[in-house]
Amino acid sequence: MTICTACARVSSVTDASWVLEGFEEAFEIWVAQESPNDALRLLVLDWLFTRLEDPFVGVRRQPSFENLWFGPVPGTVHGPGQVVVCSYWIFESSRTIRCDSIATLSLPL
Repeated sequence: MTICTACARVSSVTDASWVLEGFEEAFEIWVAQESPNDALRLLVLDWLFTRLEDPFVGVRRQPSFENLWFGPVPGTVHGPGQVVVCSYWIFESSRTIRCDSIATLSLPL
């Protein structure tokens, strides 16, 4: 499966409300390091686009960092108790969401 076309959409999509930055690179790094199956890749890509609607839904702010948010990607629990997570910075003044990382972690979070 070729994800490049879909990835290109992730980094260049803009909405009247929010702009996504760095999600394509983070997604490609995650895929290269962890070789997730196609279904998992699509779940993550679909979820990334939901950040345009409301980047605060389903994630929590990290107490030590004013703008860093973190959370699991819904529906991505797999393997022996693993889940895909994403962390990103939200800059409300510029309406920008900058991806920090996408990774697979062990449960519980």
